[in-house]
Amino acid sequence: QMVLSEKVNQLMEWASKRSVIRMNGDKFRRLVKAPPRNYSVIVMFTALQPHRQCVVCKQADEEYQILANSWRYSSAFTNKIFFAMVDFDEGSDVFQMLNMNSAPTFINFPAKGKPKRGDTYELQVRGFAAEQLARWVADRTDVHIRVIRPPNYAGPLMLGLLLAVIGGLVYLRGSNLDFLYNKTGWAFAALCFVLAMTSGQMWNHIRGPPYAHKNPHTGQVNYIHGSSQAQFVAETHIVLLFNGGVTLGMVLLHEAATSDMDVGKRKIMCIAGIGLVVLFFSWLLSVFRSKYHGYPYRYV
Repeated sequence: QMVLSEKVNQLMEWASKRSVIRMNGDKFRRLVKAPPRNYSVIVMFTALQPHRQCVVCKQADEEYQILANSWRYSSAFTNKIFFAMVDFDEGSDVFQMLNMNSAPTFINFPAKGKPKRGDTYELQVRGFAAEQLARWVADRTDVHIRVIRPPNYAGPLMLGLLLAVIGGLVYLRGSNLDFLYNKTGWAFAALCFVLAMTSGQMWNHIRGPPYAHKNPHTGQVNYIHGSSQAQFVAETHIVLLFNGGVTLGMVLLHEAATSDMDVGKRKIMCIAGIGLVVLFFSWLLSVFRSKYHGYPYRYV
């Protein structure tokens, strides 16, 4: 009981100074692995040193810090759960002990017993947004954390800039507001919004997935997620580009069929439109086939 009390006091002292406790191999074995323990420890295994070039680790660390700070400064803060971090360059022996070969990885070490399958966070499926991590923590520990993000003034600033631009245009062209009724402009804005939404931008905003994934062994970077249940931010940009290419091809085909240009130019537009549709739609199907394994159809 005295050993347990000393461990809790030590962790509480560290947590009062830093929301995420940095651990090396010795601290991890003594305070996380070794009994007795009546507290849970959420550990982020990461590689934050610049020479590791782990961009995802830095992004995940920012969200993890937000979660830990939300708990540390919450009125419900207790010694029931602690947040810790093991960096590969400070605790490579811990990575070897756990047979861990990828980062970042989140594992819950429960108060009693060893971690089960559900105690390893499914990063590729759920993303590393603080809100998603909080739901997983609540599921594994029954500790509910209300995520409080630091104020972000980018949104209000962009809105203010947009209103300033609109106000400036109205002031400069107060005698001629026909541009507000320009169908082409409104159609282009609506098309951009539709392309962004159908490509998965809202999913990224909710789930907060990594931009891409770098294999720690081969160094290969994957921009397309191999599962149909998740995606990368880069994948959204790729799909948006492909959808835009298909849309442009369809617009060219429509113009070739309805415009009053000479026949030669209309033929060129028709060939270009068909080429864009075939090329980009084929690439879209290729992405779909890579995520839904066994899909039997292809365009070209």
